[in-house]
Amino acid sequence: MIWNFRNKQLEYGDKVLVMGIVNVTPDSFSDGGDHFFAPDAVECALRLEAEGADIIDIGAQSTRPGHIPVSDTEEWARLEPVLKALNGKLSVPVSVDTYYPLVAENALKEGADIINDVSGVISREMAEIVKFYRAGWILMHNGPGTPDDIKEFFEKSVDECIKLGIDKSQLCLDMGIGFGKNYEENMYLLANVGRYKINGFPLLLGTSRKRVIGQGSEQDIPKERIYGNIAADTAAILGGADIIRVHDVKNEKQGILMAQNMKGFIL
Repeated sequence: MIWNFRNKQLEYGDKVLVMGIVNVTPDSFSDGGDHFFAPDAVECALRLEAEGADIIDIGAQSTRPGHIPVSDTEEWARLEPVLKALNGKLSVPVSVDTYYPLVAENALKEGADIINDVSGVISREMAEIVKFYRAGWILMHNGPGTPDDIKEFFEKSVDECIKLGIDKSQLCLDMGIGFGKNYEENMYLLANVGRYKINGFPLLLGTSRKRVIGQGSEQDIPKERIYGNIAADTAAILGGADIIRVHDVKNEKQGILMAQNMKGFIL
């Protein structure tokens, strides 16, 4: 199966793809601003690619619970030097984590390939930008919900995008672990991924270092949640997840590869 965006393609299905995270923020819950300054973010992106990331996802706004949103101009001011420095240096696709149309368009002009949109809504303005640049668009469910709710959201979102002229091969779906969901809802979704998998669309899982992993693994320190993440990733991959979004590519890729290879032996 193929995910299309701009002039690129990614095969998914037999191979589980790894999305490496670069946070260009001073207040991320997961890394405490380790890569807030552009040179550090650029170094991180290049390192994650070398460690085996298939996609680099760059974000400049924290989405932790209780965060204070920054404006689109501030978000772009953080992203611009990073994207300019990376343009032409990465061989893997670049995703930008934003729900602002202004940021999305500027990022695509600077060589980004995918918009990772956590808003949970289909904005006509964002859709026009995605359509014009033929970018990839990750549609995330944001809020409480059961697998049936999430599957309905996915189906309606896909239909709306098609009506707006976007090819369905540009779309990727994300269940939104940790976005408006409590511990029980997150755990239920992780244990039942297959119930909201929609054939023909890559399914992305983003649990890296999140609170649900800390609670489930009884690990308070976000950077120490690697093993809990690998357990969650394994369950999700066996359930049908196609892309795993992680901070620690080097270590977590081992678990992702093991789960991928185990999946081939399921009767």
